[in-house]
Amino acid sequence: MVSEYLKQNTAEFHDAAEKLFSSDKIFSKTFTLEDYKKIINTNYLMLLHSENKIFKSLSDKFSEKLQLNQRVKLPLIEKDLASLALENQTASHDFELANEHEALGAMYVIEGSTLGGNVIAKQLSKTEGFDDVTFNFFGCYQENTGPMWKNFKEVLDTEVTEENYNEVLSGAKKLYTFLLNVN
Repeated sequence: MVSEYLKQNTAEFHDAAEKLFSSDKIFSKTFTLEDYKKIINTNYLMLLHSENKIFKSLSDKFSEKLQLNQRVKLPLIEKDLASLALENQTASHDFELANEHEALGAMYVIEGSTLGGNVIAKQLSKTEGFDDVTFNFFGCYQENTGPMWKNFKEVLDTEVTEENYNEVLSGAKKLYTFLLNVN
């Protein structure tokens, strides 16, 4: 199953992202509003440079099965930027995908961020200093977070054959590398 292959082969990138964003501070309630602004701004830049390219790279089959119209996150994170008084930016970094399989790998990173983001939103909503924060991006799926993730993994695991695993992994690594180096 490609979802397990991705999980195993991107673990070091996931851990690096958690370290970059000081995720350990979230659960010790020492995560600050400045930390949150950094995580939102970085995820915004990732979405700004990748979301449209990912969606355009996917065939109608994937658009339908993945319900892409329900997975658009850029407008949501732009609401978070506005509420935090952060500025929208223009795309200034290169991010290219070679094919549909790389797009699926990049999408794995984004969809995974919403899974973790749901936990982040719940935890931070109980943290002092976050009373007025809206969690549009991290809370994008609300109670549907689990089902949306499950649907994404099922589509990957049923539609991607083993000969394409490395291309999917390549796309995930590209987006993780972008995320870790965008600032």
